Amino acid sequence: MNVRAPARTWGGRTPEQRRAERRRRLIDAALEIWLDSGWAAVTMRGVCTRATLNDRYFYEHFADRDELLGAVWDEVCFEIFGELTAVVAENHERTPLDILRLAVTRAVELQSHGHARILFDNHAGSRVLEERRRATLTDSTDLLIATARPYLRPGVDETAFRMSTLMGIGGFNELLSAWSSGAIDTDAAQIVEHASTVATLLGTQYLDPAVIDVE
Repeated sequence: MNVRAPARTWGGRTPEQRRAERRRRLIDAALEIWLDSGWAAVTMRGVCTRATLNDRYFYEHFADRDELLGAVWDEVCFEIFGELTAVVAENHERTPLDILRLAVTRAVELQSHGHARILFDNHAGSRVLEERRRATLTDSTDLLIATARPYLRPGVDETAFRMSTLMGIGGFNELLSAWSSGAIDTDAAQIVEHASTVATLLGTQYLDPAVIDVE
């Protein structure tokens, strides 16, 4: 009978654990550089220097810089979607417009203080980030539509609802981007108030009046 040899360890960690740790260090380093100086400042050599790893470990995990940028974007999106999904789940007994306002508030908080602000950089010049941005807009639209569906009025025009949702989310993203770049001089509270007001105007066109609590 063949007996599989136990995985060799070094410093108490298996090779798989060490690889996972190196990948984590590379992504964390790229995220730090991105937050400090923008995505264009993320280079293979700069990331390796910050992560204190040599080049060969970079290529152990990523074919090139674009693949690393995509991995960072995907991780941040997963984090943000998780946060917003939690807001919905924790407040499911509230009215849909109340939930939407809470989600807007959380999104603004994340953009102000968290990793989410990398999503609102100027990504012109990066094919991989432009593709990710478009995919994220589609995913966000799908998520909001799925969340709103139980509250819709009967006979809603699905195409019109999707177009309005797409415009709403796209406009909200552009608003946060303009705020992040300093093109709009205001504070978080006014961003939340304005975005929530616009969302209410859009929402009342499609939501069942029985679940709307508008004063």
